[in-house]
Amino acid sequence: MSQNPKNPYSPTQVAGRYTITAALPYTNGPIHIGHLAGVYVPADIYSRYLRLTNNDVLFVCGSDEHGVAISMKAKKEHTTPQAIIDKYHAIIKQSFIDFGITFDNYSRTSAKIHHETASEFFKKMYDNGDFIEETTNQLYDEEAQQFLADRFVVGTCPKCGHEEAYGDQCENCGSSLNATDLINPKSTISGAVPTLKETKHWFLPLDRYEDFLKEWILKGHKKDWKANVYGQCKSWIDDGLKPRAVTRDLDWGIPVPVEGGEGKVLYVWFDAPIGYISSTKEWAAKEGKDWEPYWKDSDTKLVHFIGKDNIVFHCIIFPSMLKGHGDYILPENVPANEFLNLEGNKLSTSKNWAVWLHEYLEDFPDMQDVLRYTLTANAPETKDNDFTWKDFQARNNNELVAIFGNFVNRVAVLTDKYYGGKVPAAGKFSEVDKETLEQLRKYPGIISSSIERYRFREAGQELMNLARLGNKYLADEEPWKLIKTNEERVQTIMFVALQVTTALSVLSEPFLPFTSVKLKNILNVFSNESEKPLSWEGVSTQETLLPAGHQINKAELLFCKVEDQEIQAQLDKLKATKKVNTASTKIANQKSKKLMPQKDTISFEDFSKLDIRVGTIMEAEKMPKADKLLVLKVDTGLDTRTIVSGIAESFSPEDIVGKKVTVLINLAPRKLRGVESEGMILMTESEDGKLVFVNPDSEGVGNGETIN
Repeated sequence: MSQNPKNPYSPTQVAGRYTITAALPYTNGPIHIGHLAGVYVPADIYSRYLRLTNNDVLFVCGSDEHGVAISMKAKKEHTTPQAIIDKYHAIIKQSFIDFGITFDNYSRTSAKIHHETASEFFKKMYDNGDFIEETTNQLYDEEAQQFLADRFVVGTCPKCGHEEAYGDQCENCGSSLNATDLINPKSTISGAVPTLKETKHWFLPLDRYEDFLKEWILKGHKKDWKANVYGQCKSWIDDGLKPRAVTRDLDWGIPVPVEGGEGKVLYVWFDAPIGYISSTKEWAAKEGKDWEPYWKDSDTKLVHFIGKDNIVFHCIIFPSMLKGHGDYILPENVPANEFLNLEGNKLSTSKNWAVWLHEYLEDFPDMQDVLRYTLTANAPETKDNDFTWKDFQARNNNELVAIFGNFVNRVAVLTDKYYGGKVPAAGKFSEVDKETLEQLRKYPGIISSSIERYRFREAGQELMNLARLGNKYLADEEPWKLIKTNEERVQTIMFVALQVTTALSVLSEPFLPFTSVKLKNILNVFSNESEKPLSWEGVSTQETLLPAGHQINKAELLFCKVEDQEIQAQLDKLKATKKVNTASTKIANQKSKKLMPQKDTISFEDFSKLDIRVGTIMEAEKMPKADKLLVLKVDTGLDTRTIVSGIAESFSPEDIVGKKVTVLINLAPRKLRGVESEGMILMTESEDGKLVFVNPDSEGVGNGETIN
């Protein structure tokens, strides 16, 4: 947006057309705060802002309902992929509505219009000769009798060594992979080690697009892209691009629409971004509009909001697809965010380590803006950030309540108390008044500058600075004291304070949409058609935002304090989740632990030579200068003998005196640290790796009883 040269802080409105896309969420689970912080909150702020500045905005999204993640979820829940996508599509769509994300259209890739659009897109490129057909060796699970695409296989990442990388991506280093790249691959279906088997697929020869991508990204004007986006693109291009498969051997997805494609589907990362186009078509059909200008007019600006794990698909693969198709515009920008962690740990859908949006809305009804504000204030724009419930509470109580809400409430209460809710006429402005109003008029331009550079965290703090300006002005001028001695001065103070309040009602809309509506209701600005309508630019250019004599409504609290017990309840929920995860990990580790192979076969005569008896530990003390050894006196029923045992790291001497144990008593004596040991205590390990005694279970078993 250009600037008015007469006022560098006042944006000149030049209406443009924007197509804004937000990454399609997988319908294998609900939306969590990581998705919101990374994609949907910044995309919604940007779209709301563009609408407020009189641009033609189309903001589209939809559920990504194909791919291996859906099939895996269906297998895990013993149901069908269709049942999974129907369940989570409904949850996700309603959550977005309740949270106030203003999509112009939210579609789904299982829709007929998407299948048609993706199939037509593939066929057009196929007819243009844009694909190469190759027969290659792919990983195959002999037990499950199917090829292992993407997340049906895990193994060690060849780039960073992470041992749980998927067949399409390593979530540790972010590298995009092919299943055959993995070291020590294993099927996630059966656990079997896969074999290689020939199969035919179509590939997008990305190497053909290398020169185009170098010109468009590296030599073009893309250095204003975020450093993480530009850097990842440069790395991919510098490494040399290779053909990328656009089909898969699966039974869930869009069937490959050409001869020879039987039993194969379009790769989800080919079909998913086309979902933006099909969602646009669906919207246009409902609204009676033409969809093509939003994707084919060079005056339209296309912006993709994504997470950093999707950079390569939106900056390398999808642009190559659009270029190959031949008649689509390319993205103006791809502002990808980093990841958000939760209480110091990585968010995980599979481990339930998340704050789920639909659950948050149940626990904190009518507090959508508090989460929006916290996620914006702590947005992972340049590095991974951490969401904590304590920070959430502090942001709400110390900023939204104490600064924004406090200022608005005092203004509304005092206006009602002194003037019956009518805006007073201003007298002569003091220097402080003039400075405050001058600062006020700068904020639309300041916030615009931050938003247009995709610095939403910075923009949100500038909005809070406007509230701070109002709070400080009111605190310094103290109208509640002056009302007794200088009523005329108080009229001017309250007039200025009401102008700041009105500006907040407009400029807060992209960041705090529910609060903006509440504030406009308090100010009674929705129904005043005779007055000049409020606008983003008007905050800079209008001398008066709320005229004298205008009637406002009664005050209402914009925000409520979040109490300690509410936060503790959320922390307790996470604590319970961590406990379950820890237990599950122990069980999984036990299952995967490699057992000692069977030793050489012995004869019964060899076994019968072992004399294993029940004994009782009578004394126990640590071996001097030995961390692992205890010196035990054990009553074997035949005698009391000394046994040295390496159990000092697991047991203290006082805890095992009187303990019944199983003892091998005819082991040849040997000296350990100068002490002769005359037997061996039999031990094993628990699931969590701790030593435990092999004890006789029956009661009444006496010392010296043999174990056969």
